[in-house]
Amino acid sequence: MTLDKTDREILNRMQEDLPLVSHPYAVIAEELGIPENELLNRLNRMKDKRIITRFGPLFDAAAMGGAFCLCAMAIPPEDFETVLTKVNAHPEVAHNYQRTHRLNMWFVLATETPEGIEATADAIERETGIEVLCFPKLQEFFIGFRVAA
Repeated sequence: MTLDKTDREILNRMQEDLPLVSHPYAVIAEELGIPENELLNRLNRMKDKRIITRFGPLFDAAAMGGAFCLCAMAIPPEDFETVLTKVNAHPEVAHNYQRTHRLNMWFVLATETPEGIEATADAIERETGIEVLCFPKLQEFFIGFRVAA
C-alpha cells in the first residue's frame, strides 16, 4: 500500500494531542479539510494494512500510582516461543521484543502499584523457571518522539 498526501497528513496529525471533545475525529477531519468518515476509513485501512499497528493514549503510570519497569530474560532459543506465550499472557506486559543478545527477551511491565512489578516478575519466574531481570527507571527523559510520514 502506498500512502498519499492525505494519508501522510493524517499520520502526522494523529501523533499530536487529540482534542478533548466529544467528537475528536470530527475536529481533526475539519482541520485536515476532509469528512470525518474519510478520516476514519483511512485510519482503518492503514490499520488493516499494518501501516499503523496501534493507536492509543500513553499514560503516566507513576502519576496514577502505578509503575513501569524494563525487564529482560535470557531464554534458550528452543524455549523462546513457549516462554513468550507465558510472558505475554500477563496483562501487565506492555511491550515485548526479541533481541539477538544473551538477554534475548526484553519487555515492559506496567502495573497499578509499584509492588505489582515485583509480584508480576516473580510470577513469570515461577511459571517459566527463568530469572526476570528488572531495570527500574532512574530518571525519565521526555523526547517528544514523532515519526514524520
